[in-house]
Amino acid sequence: MWPNPTIPLRIKLSGTPREIGLEHGRQLACQIRKQIEIYNTMFKETSKLDWPTVRDIANEYRVTIERLTPDIYAEIAGIANGAELDILDIVALNCRSEIALGLFSDGCSSLGWKFKDRTLLAQNWDWTASIKDNLVIMSISQQDKPAIHMVTEAGIIGKIGFNSSSVGTCLNAIRARPTDPKKLPVHVALRVCLNSTSAALAIAQLEALGSLASAQHILIADSEGPVGLELSPMGDVYLKPNDHGMICHTNHFIQNRFVDEPPWLSGSPIRLDRMRRLASALVADGETVTREALRKKIFSDTFNAPQSICCQEDPLRPLPTRSSTLFCIVMRFAPSTRPTAQIVWGKPGSGEGDVIIMP
Repeated sequence: MWPNPTIPLRIKLSGTPREIGLEHGRQLACQIRKQIEIYNTMFKETSKLDWPTVRDIANEYRVTIERLTPDIYAEIAGIANGAELDILDIVALNCRSEIALGLFSDGCSSLGWKFKDRTLLAQNWDWTASIKDNLVIMSISQQDKPAIHMVTEAGIIGKIGFNSSSVGTCLNAIRARPTDPKKLPVHVALRVCLNSTSAALAIAQLEALGSLASAQHILIADSEGPVGLELSPMGDVYLKPNDHGMICHTNHFIQNRFVDEPPWLSGSPIRLDRMRRLASALVADGETVTREALRKKIFSDTFNAPQSICCQEDPLRPLPTRSSTLFCIVMRFAPSTRPTAQIVWGKPGSGEGDVIIMP
């Protein structure tokens, strides 16, 4: 019986935003409650905030989400009803990055790569191991919007994945100030992207909505290639692929200088340089760049562990915030071809789990 560390839970949702939310809440009520327990402990550890205070802060974001993205707000309200929780509990999960003022230490390394006939979009997602039992591969059939296939945390409406229009998203957390509760939380912004029919339209929608409440990097791609979105409440910078069609990113801004970003993860610049070197070596060797090659040659790399591309737990960190790679996803987009992803549910190259196909 689930949970199984090597076999993720899969659920399918469909209908109106409220119907999608209700079923999400009903099917994942247990996991959502566990998420609240985990983040309650993390907020106390990182920000000295108890859950009632977190909910008070979340109310500011609740107003913003309802004003700017009413369909997404209806889905969040449905999750709360389905799980028999207060809506502020679900809003708090969806703006946990903003409430903590960037004090969570989730790492993550992402890469987008455009070739003549395809685009690959990939990421190692690093976070505390206690979250893994509450991750889910979620498929959503929506009215008048693309179908979505993503890996997300129970209760969170936008994360890492792609849609039926071949628009995909990856996320790198950034620790920087300020935050602005009158703007969109990053997980809501990810859902805006996944609701879009092209990367260009997703970017235009984020611009129209006023960008993000916190500093974050969203690596977005479609069959035309990747774009790095270094987003913040103070201003945005878009990164273009290099001469090889590639964008690599870790957990610091490369070009965005609009925010106050003190150094926090010392391994982030090292990981970025390492990713670029390993990817360039693939090009120099003339090796065909496949999803398997990315996992084997880049995303399984443990150079500079524990803060490596394939992240290892750091025993020197407090237990609630120790990160390690929980899954590796590689998406593939090509014109006139159905988008797909391969997922390793665990550390790539470690033998932790078989390759899972999404959808």
